[in-house]
Amino acid sequence: MWPSNFYKILSFWYLENKRDLPWRNSDNPYYIWLSEIILQQTRVVQGLPYFLKFIEVFPTVFDLAAASEDEILKLWQGLGYYSRARNLHAAAKMVVNDYNGKFPKTYKELIKLKGVGVYTASAVASFASNEPVAVVDGNVYRVLARIFGVFIPINSSEGEKEFKKIADSLLNVEEASTHNQAIMEFGALYCTPKKPKCVQCPFQQNCYSYKEQLVMELPIKLKKTKIKSRYFTYYIIKDKKEVWLHKRGAKDIWQGLYQFPLVVSDKELRLDEVKKKGEELLCKELGAVRLVQRNDKAHKLSHQHLFASFYEVELDKLPSVGGFEKVMFDQVEVYPVSVLISNFLKAYVF
Repeated sequence: MWPSNFYKILSFWYLENKRDLPWRNSDNPYYIWLSEIILQQTRVVQGLPYFLKFIEVFPTVFDLAAASEDEILKLWQGLGYYSRARNLHAAAKMVVNDYNGKFPKTYKELIKLKGVGVYTASAVASFASNEPVAVVDGNVYRVLARIFGVFIPINSSEGEKEFKKIADSLLNVEEASTHNQAIMEFGALYCTPKKPKCVQCPFQQNCYSYKEQLVMELPIKLKKTKIKSRYFTYYIIKDKKEVWLHKRGAKDIWQGLYQFPLVVSDKELRLDEVKKKGEELLCKELGAVRLVQRNDKAHKLSHQHLFASFYEVELDKLPSVGGFEKVMFDQVEVYPVSVLISNFLKAYVF
């Protein structure tokens, strides 16, 4: 049956079931690339509003390249994995500087862009110019593992090679764009991680995992790195008009985003420890320290759980301290911040 009938079944399903998404109605590689970067680690329902905002604010790659990092991070706020936004900016500058603003359409050129890997280069090349390169993302891994009964872990080097080999063998080279979009869409809508629509599935009769009752066991993934807990103690140091903010540096989460002065520990701090460590951080007597919010529910990231506490300290006059920026209360919302800080600000009144 495979591979000839595979595409016939898949393409028929796709024509009947595909979603009407804005980047599918365009062969503009800039729009397609933008959508793919946004949708990495993000579901379509969450990513679509961000895509629409980005093309409104940055309608061309020139506009994106000319923007400041803070502007991009602010627009990206809430999507997480902020390195994607920084790579997006860097890649836009490469297109403007190295390609005179003409966005590349071929896999060979796309793979050179910052933040563009094998999957993204394949997707953009096939969607924009029908280049015959197979895509393999999370949805494709799941579809192939279940239909063909592949037990090699998808997050192993052997698995990556094997799944790419299968995807290449199935690819309809004359209809690469439709093929790739169809198999990804099938994984997103029918062959889902939970509650897949096996009863309506057009591949049911030939699906290995369905026949062997192993649908929920596939695909196989190696266990993740052990999740660690970190305790974030934030200090809202302010006077009557201004508050201190700090821009996070590299080599940790939320690089380039703004936050209140912060102490990180491996356990929750007592009030006396909060005061002592805050004074050490700021090299200043803090006076009264008041707890304004404690998040007992973890803020969950991929490999760590964060427990945050926010303490308020009001001074008569906010001094200048190296590494901290004095910001007017009504300007705090202009700065790009993490979801953790954003959620706190929604409830906090200066």
